[in-house]
Amino acid sequence: MGESRLAVPDNIIPPQYRDVIDRIADVVAELSLRIAKNDTRDPRHESANSDRGGGDVQKALDVIADEAFCAALAGSQVKFLASEEQEEALTLNPQGNLALAIDPLDGSSNIDVNAPIGSIFALYPAEESPEDSFLRPGFEMCGAGYAVYGPQCFLILTFGEGVQKYLLDPETRCFHLVEQNLSITRKSWEFAINASNYRHWSRPIRVWVDDCTAGATGPREKNFNMRWLASLVGETHRILTRGGVFLYPADSRRGYERGRLRYLYECAPIAFIIEQAGGQATDALNRTLDHTPRSLHERSPFVFGSADNVARVAAYHDLPEAETTALFSNRSLFRM
Repeated sequence: MGESRLAVPDNIIPPQYRDVIDRIADVVAELSLRIAKNDTRDPRHESANSDRGGGDVQKALDVIADEAFCAALAGSQVKFLASEEQEEALTLNPQGNLALAIDPLDGSSNIDVNAPIGSIFALYPAEESPEDSFLRPGFEMCGAGYAVYGPQCFLILTFGEGVQKYLLDPETRCFHLVEQNLSITRKSWEFAINASNYRHWSRPIRVWVDDCTAGATGPREKNFNMRWLASLVGETHRILTRGGVFLYPADSRRGYERGRLRYLYECAPIAFIIEQAGGQATDALNRTLDHTPRSLHERSPFVFGSADNVARVAAYHDLPEAETTALFSNRSLFRM
């Protein structure tokens, strides 16, 4: 590795992770430039614009990003690497002591419309096998982060002691620490959900949304704003900046019964970051980081953001079905 792109003192990032984070930052900086230049094609990967099954389309830049991270992390302390773009985990360094799960390019379908996309990763202590390293409770994570490629390129990191925010300087191509100990407001009147799926949601989710959209004259007595970027890193970055709650619940459609987002590469690392910033993350009812995935590509419902808002979503699910049915007919009696 050459000179670090992270213009911060060594003690800001724990030394046992510094080399890996430097390598990740290097790829992030290069990807941000490639995306900004609209250099999103590679003749070797023209056939990559295909359906991976379940409605997920793999684009050429997904593969390019995956290859870049794999190459950069070779020779590091990463023993096992699990990528959303790979069916099985890879062994990079048999003597390594870390296991890294990564979504190399989250939200690549947004590239054409110039909406935020990103990279998400989680760090675990490496065990004897990939299964033991990754198929474990999320709270055993030792680090997590994401990059968001938008009007500005940010790198967000946590190692279990607060959340750090880095900004990429477009001229020097170095990341500078701009904020430590990011904190999410406990309460917000902004939520993000794909309302076109309303008819497929469970009754508690529909009641919760109805009560929000009823506004100041409804049972919540507040006017809420609804947002939907269809970009997990974009939604996360907005919530870290100004609060709110994101919902991607399970629903009745085939293939969505256990949610849509991947637990290992998306839900777990984002949940770790959100909790470190004082927020909460659940599957709409239970804490996300308490879950143990049974496979590398397992999906999960996901609700995260300002703690009070996330707790309220869970409260609607705690109600008996008969009471929820009454609320669905007569409006909720909940108040802020």
